[in-house]
Amino acid sequence: MHTGGEPLRVILSGWPELSGNSVLERRRQQMEHFDHLRKALMWEPRGHADMYGCLIVPPNDAGADFGIIFMHNEGYSTMCGHATIAITRLAVELHWVEIQEPETRVVIDAPCGRLVSYASIRDGKVLSVRFEGVPSFVLARDQMLQVPGLGSIIFDLAYGGAFYAYVQIEEDRLPLTPEYYQQHIHYGRMIKQLVQAGSWDIRHPFEHDLSFLYGTIFMQGPVGPGAVSRNVCVFADGEVDRSPTGSGVSGRMALHYDQGLLQVGDTMTIESIVGSAFTGKVLCTTNYGPYEAVIPEVGGMAYVTGENRFWIDPDDPFREGFFLR
Repeated sequence: MHTGGEPLRVILSGWPELSGNSVLERRRQQMEHFDHLRKALMWEPRGHADMYGCLIVPPNDAGADFGIIFMHNEGYSTMCGHATIAITRLAVELHWVEIQEPETRVVIDAPCGRLVSYASIRDGKVLSVRFEGVPSFVLARDQMLQVPGLGSIIFDLAYGGAFYAYVQIEEDRLPLTPEYYQQHIHYGRMIKQLVQAGSWDIRHPFEHDLSFLYGTIFMQGPVGPGAVSRNVCVFADGEVDRSPTGSGVSGRMALHYDQGLLQVGDTMTIESIVGSAFTGKVLCTTNYGPYEAVIPEVGGMAYVTGENRFWIDPDDPFREGFFLR
């Protein structure tokens, strides 16, 4: 599948059964015992440096329809909005849930928590998807960093299911268009590494497994019509999101609410590096540990691109994959 151009390889069968009482416990077992399979499907020759995937697992309890584990070139993310949008459409297409028109509700247990998504349906066809994210909050505002080659930057740290460093960057310093793709990777990686090496304490209020910086999000004015801003997200090991990044948009809802730029009920359309768009909305506010948080809503659309069956030959020297840029 793809959502806004960002790939999603959905693993439906053939994977070892993971044990545990929650998605987080199954994610931990996957990381410790079956990571070679992630590499085999995400890396070359079956995948590429920007491949993304997910594994469907049992939910935490009967309150959800299923659970999900997200994976990419470096490991396992805690939240993924583009995958949530895609898997919601797939759940409807494959009748994993009872179909209701004009809207079908799908409840998903992700590593970051429970997500509720809604597929808008007419005459049996999915027209769009939106999901309610987990409580999203600002960790730090207006932080300064010296970046070799880019100079002094101001960034914010916010959480939308994963932690990001948000950088509002001027167009004359780093245009957010495809021809500058390699520079996005270079500076996005560098900013992430510098923040990780700095004095910022990236800590989730409840879960140690969620306490890490996932990526850098560059923000700029829109290029195409209809959007008010552009996101370029560099995450994991230099992956560039082709979509506007659902968890990144969730974090932006918290950030812009904290800045006074959005109020409850306000919406914002954000485009990606390839021009695809997500709509973000501040649904309501809530308290989340020590943080004043918002519940974001993110909307977009996904498409099925094909079906594959992969073979892993034990004699293949590249059975666990590799990737080149």
